[in-house]
Amino acid sequence: MIIKSRAFFSQKRTCISSCGNPKPSFQTQLWTDFSHSSSTRSSTIFVSMRPTTDSQHEWKGDQDVRVTSSKARSKERRLRTELYPPIECDDSGWLEVSELHSLYWEVSGNPAGQAVVFLHGGPGSGTSSENRRFFDPKFYRIVLFDQRGAGKSTPHACLEENTTWDLVNDIEKIRKHLGIDTWQVFGGSWGSTLALVYAQCHPERVTGLTLRGIFLLRKKEIDWFYEGGASAIFPDAWELYRDFIPEDERDDFVKAYSKRLNSTDESVQISAAKAWTNWEMATSYLIPNEDSLRRGENDQFALAFARVENHYFKNKGFFPTDSFLLDNVDKIRHIRAVIVQGRYDVVCPLMSAWDLHRAWPEADFILVPTAGHSANEPGIATELVAACEMHKSFSQKGQ
Repeated sequence: MIIKSRAFFSQKRTCISSCGNPKPSFQTQLWTDFSHSSSTRSSTIFVSMRPTTDSQHEWKGDQDVRVTSSKARSKERRLRTELYPPIECDDSGWLEVSELHSLYWEVSGNPAGQAVVFLHGGPGSGTSSENRRFFDPKFYRIVLFDQRGAGKSTPHACLEENTTWDLVNDIEKIRKHLGIDTWQVFGGSWGSTLALVYAQCHPERVTGLTLRGIFLLRKKEIDWFYEGGASAIFPDAWELYRDFIPEDERDDFVKAYSKRLNSTDESVQISAAKAWTNWEMATSYLIPNEDSLRRGENDQFALAFARVENHYFKNKGFFPTDSFLLDNVDKIRHIRAVIVQGRYDVVCPLMSAWDLHRAWPEADFILVPTAGHSANEPGIATELVAACEMHKSFSQKGQ
């Protein structure tokens, strides 16, 4: 792979086009067409370059995307890149997935449309109505659900019977409950982890993948964010996370926080949960987001977020090996996929998305150069909508 200054080029088919006139406040975009056959798809990197205003951080201007491949160098495709307007859910309920756990689910959009399931991050964060906005409600049947212990699912913040493999089975139970044969899978951060493992376990049920902020749950990723690596970039926020733990326990922050998040004293649990959660909320955006910071102060949200996250990370995602997701890429190599990654993602740094890209060159890799981790950052949201539109286009053609 050759990297030259502001542009990335794939070793095989890649072409460059511009979205709008190049200006200092613009970023340019490299884009290519999906091949019509998985056997002919090859490594493709896109560097997102959509126009933005420096003051408002809102994407403006021409939203056309030029799509070119070695087979059709002049072919153009117009893709929507704006979030869809807010919509209400059409149906919702709780599905009992075990004697202990009941999961909240909801469906919106087109009842007869292409099914897509949104897998939230954390684990432990839960879903929100904003998550529906990445998808065209006239085309997609949009499925959201809160994973075990998260959001509206019960029991709240529960760690019993709560493993990656439980969640994979839950996804299948929800699919069957809603009468869905196959669906697209959309996941970011921990949601990308869950999307990958679900697809590897049930590739026959997955028609496409949209992945954001790649998290492979390897030791070096946990060490980077929770054991001090990211403190080099956010030393101010790190001090609050670090200082909650006594000095003699700082050799293993995940273990030290686990002790407090599982304390019999609820006040200790809440305090630890807020310290843990605020660290991530403070680092999830390229420019700190006040709404995100306020979210970390909510007792109920913080408790589920911190307890479930810590539980999974302490147990290494319940994976048998550190490289489990990369080792099993062959099982999903044929699935059409788009990876969207913020260049300055501190929570799930670029190294993980890059490692996935190198292991899975058939998946399209979109690098957003002025974005951090959150799906709600303008550049990330723009590319996620475009990815869903690309999947929609191929679904409409029966490809």
